[in-house]
Amino acid sequence: MDYLFLHRDKRTFTSERQKNLLFRAARLYWEQKYADNEVVPKRKVDCELYKYVLYYLEVRQVFLDPKLSLKKLSDMIETNQTYLSNVVNRYFGCHLKELVNTYRVEYAKELLRSGKCLPEELPQRCGFLSRSAFYAAFKKVTGVSPKRYMKYEMRAQHSESINYV
Repeated sequence: MDYLFLHRDKRTFTSERQKNLLFRAARLYWEQKYADNEVVPKRKVDCELYKYVLYYLEVRQVFLDPKLSLKKLSDMIETNQTYLSNVVNRYFGCHLKELVNTYRVEYAKELLRSGKCLPEELPQRCGFLSRSAFYAAFKKVTGVSPKRYMKYEMRAQHSESINYV
């Protein structure tokens, strides 16, 4: 799914409208991808859990909590850890830790592009407990280090500005 993360309204609160919009988009995506797909076995509750995982990651930004765990997220969603783990594995194609780290890295990329954060503050601001975990996750998701990513971004912005002149 094209995550809504980078497209959300930048507000300090989460509204019921945001939740409803995300749930509608997630349900439509779910129906297109999984409704008639017999390859992936599904239960009725899976779609609801799927929507809530997206809601807590996209809107509530729980990925910024460095102590986020399967237990903590399952308590927020009010389900058990086994169901939650199965939904994440089956429909997101990875473990919860990988999914959360992907969100953290996307957030780090957003902060780097905006210039709103010093590079040495990134790990903590993005929910990582250590700098080494941040660098490992960043490289796994993007294929490059944060420093190299910034160089690429600066070149891309520079070439865009030249093209517009």
